Amino acid sequence: MAEVIGVRFKNTGKVYYFDPQGSKSSKGELVIVETARGTECGEVAMENRQVADETIVQPLRKVLRKATKEDKKRAEENRRKEKNAFAACEKKIAEHGLEMKLVDVEYTFDNSKILFYFTADGRVDFRELVKDLAGMFRTRIELRQIGVRDEAKMLGGIGICGRPFCCGSFLGGFQPVSIKMAKEQGLSLNPVKISGTCGRLMCCLKYEQEAYQDLLRATPKVNALVSTPEGKGVVVEQNLLTRKLTVRLEKDPEAAPRVFSVSEVKLLRDGKIKVEKKELEELKNLEEKK
Repeated sequence: MAEVIGVRFKNTGKVYYFDPQGSKSSKGELVIVETARGTECGEVAMENRQVADETIVQPLRKVLRKATKEDKKRAEENRRKEKNAFAACEKKIAEHGLEMKLVDVEYTFDNSKILFYFTADGRVDFRELVKDLAGMFRTRIELRQIGVRDEAKMLGGIGICGRPFCCGSFLGGFQPVSIKMAKEQGLSLNPVKISGTCGRLMCCLKYEQEAYQDLLRATPKVNALVSTPEGKGVVVEQNLLTRKLTVRLEKDPEAAPRVFSVSEVKLLRDGKIKVEKKELEELKNLEEKK
């Protein structure tokens, strides 16, 4: 076991473990830490606690100190510099006629490097752009191409549910989302309904999947053969959240299907949830390819 604190460098970014070196930090405090890219200022997202050694990515870097007034002033100054660097970089991109979209600019705390995040449809030859930016800012320049999900996380916005993006409000990182998840959750495989503003499958499909899997284990699937109070039938529709099944009875297949509660039916032969090859082909661009 080792004592650590959790620090994040962006509002909803990933939380990293650091060695507090015996000091106590409160959630929300700013601390100066040693990172792979130099000295950085971050916010304490997790107070001192003991964690298992196997959960720590070695080497465990150290907390140098709590942020002073001077440190906080420098961090604020860096935010102002980032806005100026963003405008300057956009101007240079236009001058060079590059097919790329600048998303964000980030100064390291010690000003030893400036990172420019951008999106593009393919590879971009930005060597001349880097030379111009290095000559302008007199420091190391790094241009980093990101995906559309990262762009949405950085810029934020409102999703189709009417709430702020999950990735921009509470999700620390991205996990793979598949078409099968949408199918298992009984959603229409309509790209407009299951994709986010970024154009990829909605993140909520992933973090809600565990709850749906629990419900699926106790709920007959579509095409399952079941016994109902009115005889045997085949499930033609299921509602996992209301625990209701729509069943077409064998004794009267031409009649309108009947609705039963899951507790009223007995499973005789379960159905299977599968995604047709044609559906996968039509929707493959919605899945994030890593």
